[in-house]
Amino acid sequence: MMKNITMSSMLHLWKLYQRTLCLAYQSFGIVYGDLSTSPIYVYKSTFSGSLHPYKEDHEILGVLSLVFWTLTLIPLCKYILIVLAADDNGEGGTFALYSLLCRHLKTGLLSTSHGALHRVTSSDNAGTSVKETKTSLLIKDFFEKHHSSRVVLLLVVLLGTSMVIGDGILTPTMSVVSAVNGLRIKITVTDLHGYYTSLIACVILVGIFALQHYGTHRVGFLFAPILISWLVCISGIGIYNIIYWNPQVVYATSPYYAYNFFKLAGKDGWRSLGGVVLCITGAEAMFADLGHFSQLSLRITFIVVVYPCLVLAYMGEAAYLTKNKMELQSSFYKAIPERIFWPVFIIATLATAVGSQAIISATFSIISQCRALRCFPRVNIIHTSGQVHGQIYIPEVNWTLMVLCLGVVIGFRDTNRIGNAYGLAVITVMFVTTCLMFLIISTVWNRNVLLAATFVVVFGSIELLYLSACLCKVHKGGWLPLLFSLVILALMSAWQYGTSKKQAFELENKASMERLLSLGPSLGMVRVRGIALIYSSLAATVPPMFAHWVTNFPALHQILIFVTLENYMVPNVPLSDRIHVGRIGPQDSRAFWCIVRYGFKDPRDSYNLETQLIDKVEEFLRSDSHDEEPAINGYPSFPVLHDEAGVGVGRRRNAGSTSLQLNEELQELIEAREAGVVYMLGNTYIVASEVSPVMKKFAINTVYAFLRRNSRRPAAALGIPHPSLIEMGMAYHV
Repeated sequence: MMKNITMSSMLHLWKLYQRTLCLAYQSFGIVYGDLSTSPIYVYKSTFSGSLHPYKEDHEILGVLSLVFWTLTLIPLCKYILIVLAADDNGEGGTFALYSLLCRHLKTGLLSTSHGALHRVTSSDNAGTSVKETKTSLLIKDFFEKHHSSRVVLLLVVLLGTSMVIGDGILTPTMSVVSAVNGLRIKITVTDLHGYYTSLIACVILVGIFALQHYGTHRVGFLFAPILISWLVCISGIGIYNIIYWNPQVVYATSPYYAYNFFKLAGKDGWRSLGGVVLCITGAEAMFADLGHFSQLSLRITFIVVVYPCLVLAYMGEAAYLTKNKMELQSSFYKAIPERIFWPVFIIATLATAVGSQAIISATFSIISQCRALRCFPRVNIIHTSGQVHGQIYIPEVNWTLMVLCLGVVIGFRDTNRIGNAYGLAVITVMFVTTCLMFLIISTVWNRNVLLAATFVVVFGSIELLYLSACLCKVHKGGWLPLLFSLVILALMSAWQYGTSKKQAFELENKASMERLLSLGPSLGMVRVRGIALIYSSLAATVPPMFAHWVTNFPALHQILIFVTLENYMVPNVPLSDRIHVGRIGPQDSRAFWCIVRYGFKDPRDSYNLETQLIDKVEEFLRSDSHDEEPAINGYPSFPVLHDEAGVGVGRRRNAGSTSLQLNEELQELIEAREAGVVYMLGNTYIVASEVSPVMKKFAINTVYAFLRRNSRRPAAALGIPHPSLIEMGMAYHV
């Protein structure tokens, strides 16, 4: 018996190890493309200013020491060892941190109906079972009392998000242009003018974006081998250069060399940090792409393979530079032995394409999450994989990114200026993560506030140092990510502001089903056959646009189902808790509400939603009468809601309802289903009132209105068939 148990345990462990190693292998092509291609341009960007080590090796060894300790402290210690543990049900990224805070601090502003969905899961970490500290209680009380603090937190999250989207523009540009510039090593500048290299880079970028609609699942099998080959190449070349040129560079791992670098270089050394920071570009992707892998798989891949390979690559290039100081602007390709130059160049070009693919896919995922939380305009989200729902394609975003990338290549044509912009975007995202982690450690994990403060002081001070160096290069290209992020932040903020104002208006002007039915005789209201699915942003009540429809066209369908799609600050909502049903008004009104809950990672299957809704209503009618609904799968019971007349709309049938009435309702539902289903959608829009401030008028009447006109129509976003669609127009004056 014991032997069978032991064999079963060993088999289970073997499957677990096998799955982890498989995920670790796959992570090479998805997560580490950007980080692994950084050696192509780090030294070139670092020594592009007034730092010129033509006499001594102190500057070169000092930069190597900075690169080594930056790689060790930020990607390894901060992200791999600490930040990866701050997952939200297995998901990572800025929105995952915000999701945790929303559930623990009640700071959510993006959830549109009933607040964030609370759920007890194992991913909330062990800190959730620890008694709350006084500091965590004080922080929670502060956020609950001060609405402005929640607004600031949301703006910080949106800033980090906008910077990541800016990375989606700069990463492909920087990587591809740097790789293509390797051609100048073998072909003289007179033969290959800068315009030609820019043209080649543009062709490669167009090819990368043109392949996006196939989905990463079709080309993903190429990614991991390319990145593994690339890491093997740069580490092998690094070992060769260390042995051949200068084995003494290994001593630069001592922090003394970094200290001595600043002592000798002074202000020029501080300015050069804008180039050093490029060695950690892509580190945030390890956390953002956590949902596709696991903490253990990412840690194994980085610690065992990526980190040592990168350290060897940077050491080898530094060893070459100590003996060839005049090759600062082309040191990476010059350090490649002559015999293997072209194979390495081809692998470098392919590796930069893989790195570009990773950040483009991450941008799609982030925008999808923003859209699900109603802080981004409606876009066409296409799921390119039936198994992995995180693999998506957004045509509008894809072609917009391509145009912007081509514009940066043509406009800048200089990797130094692009690098200045790139570094600022990268370090800003990391600093936002550090700030959010302070709240996570102190309130979600319930650790001592001194521990949280230590985290911020150690990593935040390093990132602020790099940030200050990047800001001093704003006039040399650093303004580009600021411009991108400000535009994206303004658009996202305006959309979220307009959406919240529209929601508030509908909530204040909701109608009563009893009042509408009482007006029936005077209006000559009639009931027509069929089922009407009325989509509304209001949960379990009658929206004002429906009252507007009834008073102008007094006709109601046999069965009325008011559908509300709710997005929650959790990645996934279980299918068993996806749809909730209740009754609106008296039993003879034949009106029901249906709330469909989605997490920000849940797929939207609009084709089967109609069948699921009607089946849920039928199940609701067949169920026994209860005054309250029980909790489902750890979720709190759904509250009993009331309309304006005070009639419970979340209750099931009254205890005195007879089986005859039940049979009549079921029969009527079946007949209405056979008669057909129509979809009623409100084509509503908001207009700022005449007494509104100028900024409010500009945000609503100009920015929000522009975004609304150029975004996908709700009917198209929901996949509603046009022959069954009824749209009702109405203006909301807010």
